[in-house]
Amino acid sequence: MAEQHRKTTLDSGWVAARSTEVKFTGTQLTTTHPPTGPTSPWMEALVPATVLATLVKNKVVPDPFYGLQNEHIVDIADSGRDYYTFWFFTTFNCKLSSNEHCDLNFRGINYSADVYLNGHEIILPKGMFRRHSIDVTDIVHADGTNLLAVLVHPPDHPGRIPPTGGQGGDHEIGKDVATQYVEGWDWMAPIRDRNTGIWDEVSISVTGPVKIIDPHLVSTFSDDYKKAYLHTTIELQNKSSRTAECSLSVQVTLEPEDSIFLVEHLQTQNLSVPANSRVQYTFPELIFSKPNLWWPNGMGKQSLYNVVISIDVKGFGESDSWSHHFGFRKIESHIDNATGGRLFKVNGEPIFIRGGNWILSDGLLRFSKKRYSTDIKFHADMNFNMIRCWGGGLAERPEFYHYCDYYGLLVWQEFWITGDVDGRGDPVSNPDGPLDHDLFLFCARDTVKLLRNHPSLALWVGGNEQIPPADINAALKYDLRLHPHFESKDENSKPVGDVSPTLSDPSQYLDGTRIYIQGSMWDGFADGMGNFTDGPYEIQNPEDFFKDDYYKYGFNPEVGSVGMPVAATIRATMPSEGWQIPLFKKHPNGYVEEVPNAIWEYHKYIPYSKPTKVHDQIQLYGDAKDLDDFCLKAQLVNYIQYRALLEGWTSRMWSKYTGVLIWKTQNPWTGLRGQFYDHLLDQTAGFYGCRCAAEPIHVQLNLATYLIEVVNTTSEELSNVAIETSVWDLEGKRPYYSLNENLSLLPKKVAPIVEMKYPKSKDPKPVYFLLLKLYNMSDKRVISRNFYWLHLSGGDYKLLEPYREKKIPLKITSKVSIQESIYNIQMHVTNSSESPESRSSTVRPSDGFYGTQSLQTLDSGVGKEHQTDFKGIEGCFSGKSDGGLKVTEINGSDVGVAFFLQISVHTSKKDYKEGEDTRILPVHYSDNYFSLVPGETMPINISFESPQGVSPRVILHGWNYKGGELIYEVV
Repeated sequence: MAEQHRKTTLDSGWVAARSTEVKFTGTQLTTTHPPTGPTSPWMEALVPATVLATLVKNKVVPDPFYGLQNEHIVDIADSGRDYYTFWFFTTFNCKLSSNEHCDLNFRGINYSADVYLNGHEIILPKGMFRRHSIDVTDIVHADGTNLLAVLVHPPDHPGRIPPTGGQGGDHEIGKDVATQYVEGWDWMAPIRDRNTGIWDEVSISVTGPVKIIDPHLVSTFSDDYKKAYLHTTIELQNKSSRTAECSLSVQVTLEPEDSIFLVEHLQTQNLSVPANSRVQYTFPELIFSKPNLWWPNGMGKQSLYNVVISIDVKGFGESDSWSHHFGFRKIESHIDNATGGRLFKVNGEPIFIRGGNWILSDGLLRFSKKRYSTDIKFHADMNFNMIRCWGGGLAERPEFYHYCDYYGLLVWQEFWITGDVDGRGDPVSNPDGPLDHDLFLFCARDTVKLLRNHPSLALWVGGNEQIPPADINAALKYDLRLHPHFESKDENSKPVGDVSPTLSDPSQYLDGTRIYIQGSMWDGFADGMGNFTDGPYEIQNPEDFFKDDYYKYGFNPEVGSVGMPVAATIRATMPSEGWQIPLFKKHPNGYVEEVPNAIWEYHKYIPYSKPTKVHDQIQLYGDAKDLDDFCLKAQLVNYIQYRALLEGWTSRMWSKYTGVLIWKTQNPWTGLRGQFYDHLLDQTAGFYGCRCAAEPIHVQLNLATYLIEVVNTTSEELSNVAIETSVWDLEGKRPYYSLNENLSLLPKKVAPIVEMKYPKSKDPKPVYFLLLKLYNMSDKRVISRNFYWLHLSGGDYKLLEPYREKKIPLKITSKVSIQESIYNIQMHVTNSSESPESRSSTVRPSDGFYGTQSLQTLDSGVGKEHQTDFKGIEGCFSGKSDGGLKVTEINGSDVGVAFFLQISVHTSKKDYKEGEDTRILPVHYSDNYFSLVPGETMPINISFESPQGVSPRVILHGWNYKGGELIYEVV
């Protein structure tokens, strides 16, 4: 993230009050009558966040994300804008020396504000996505306390929520340059204050006479990426009344390992900046030999350099300094001739896009670096390589982009246009977009300057399922035209902006390095012409994703489905009446309709059936008995659904498709659809289905043809590899086994290897397990492992219900390391049941105990039968130790697959009330919702931060372990 040298963030000590309850003016509040603390009508405020977030924090209103409580909060349409017009107040100190200057900075206010500092009034203009920097040098008390009051006004057109709801309510919010989801959507309830507030960072920054403004960093390459050039253009503002003789320097360092910084470049230039002026300066390019390149997730390392720009003024010293992490990379994009889809290249290598749509992490805009870090790491853990920031949400924040840089997630950033609110609907919404086009363009240009130095930022898009009004679109095309160096040689059409003069240095462009696409269904996305050809957004038959007629366009920007969380999340976010599972209403044609309870309906539950199209996927496992049973079976469906979606798309990599983005990866509230982790940050099984399917090198079963395929998305050829295929039945036997050796796999290709013929064999079992392993023949190292549960055509999974009664023994060997409050637990989970077939498994890698990628097949004895439930959990923990390792055995006398194991981390509290959430969240798992065949071992790494004073305990649930088993407890 960009950092100013002497910047102080004002993120604590704020109080807030409703404007109608404050009897003093802004001048009085910041001179004679400041608030004395959080005494009525003042309350502790969340800054940055929103008015509603502050009201929730102080329990003035109930949590809108719990149950139906959002319905008990007054909507701005009913209360009027004054109800959510709030004062925010804080104090700060700012020491200034001679010829120093102080700026007061707001990185985002929704929607406008009157600022008072020490009795002086400053009116901030409208617009949610614009920065404000105010020179307050002559206002601040350099030797004392400064009083700051901000009166924040809601959007001008907050709109009204129609009785039937709808996408974007009555669309009025689209008249403003603001978030458009806040009037509600088919996945979101309305936000009652429409996100009014100081929603982004507030800071003060101190500089000398000359200030650095918005440097632009650009990398270009030659000699097949063996040589890189850093281009830098900055704006300098001389705030003094005399010419400043300056020494301007740029330093580039690399931190390869062990916190040792290597200085790659240091360049200094001398220049004069006239008094009271702003000038633009372009550095001579810096040349790097064999640079460490930045690659997206799954393609290589995310090498980041630190660029520091500083300016010294003669007679003063260092006047200002700015720093930013920067990645050397080149992104190109064109419409692929073979598929018609948009194809992306990074550093000359084509990248098959597998990612998701993103709204924002929290509907009340309660953002933090810790939350962003978790969000983005989750996406990287799913092996995704792109996140689309949807146009009805935010221009995401630098902290979001920082973690995308760090974890290698390319970002598609959309501007604030979405068809439902801009140009269509019933009645037709604002056909000309926001009322103030100049404001929209100002916010867009300012957003570009804020984000353009992040290597993860891949493209700009004008709007969601719509293009901006003609004048805005034309201006964005011109402003975001490519520098010739970044024009793809494969592009079929002339680059936008080719009629304009070409500036010699790419850093002199507003951006110039990334394409601008006018809308999410144009120019290589969906049908490319803006027709409604994204979606669908509902449950699918898993095999359909592999069929020729499933989706006929090359790049689908939105395809969505189910997203039910685990039962603990339902209990934590809803009262007991929300714990009722749907009614299953059977239609005359045999299809089942799910009828959810009112709370699920309010939280936008999407069913696991589509009458006339898709039989209920939960009922394939039998009737759900209660909430726990329903949610467990939903996780089985989540895993299958999303693994099949990505495997189906990847099966046609480059032949039919160039990419897919799933709608959506998460919810900004406690929604019940389209998510891989819930708002509390617990992953669904769909998370791990995606993680499996999106491996850079992956073995998979084509569910339409039953061909075993290997996907190699990397740039390296694989040779001397083998595929081991084994089928396991519900009796613990292995009726089918095959081995395909000495395979070679070309880079960037999908290779069909062999048909899995078990379903065509004599007397195949109606339900069975399939394990695929792709491994290196030289050292037996497993490269990819994929486990399926399958039924014969026309069948179901109901035979799995009695299989739950089988007690499969497990052995878990664990080791923990603790650094402050961060726990890292490394486990080996072994199915210690033994069958004759488990002894003959080909793959026996000899990895060290703490490997994270490979798997072992071990021969183990059968333990004694032991049954337990969650409340009697201590009985299964053996407490044995072996050289610092803890060994836990879950005893059982049956032989077979240990099916659908799920690990979770909980507090040590043993006496808890029904519905009380004991989970520690978030937790990062190397894998979860996994299954083990007899004799097989899975290494699992777990990392999490534990609350202070809490001893965590690790619980294992599974199909064969209904009550839950304690497998590790920190004593």
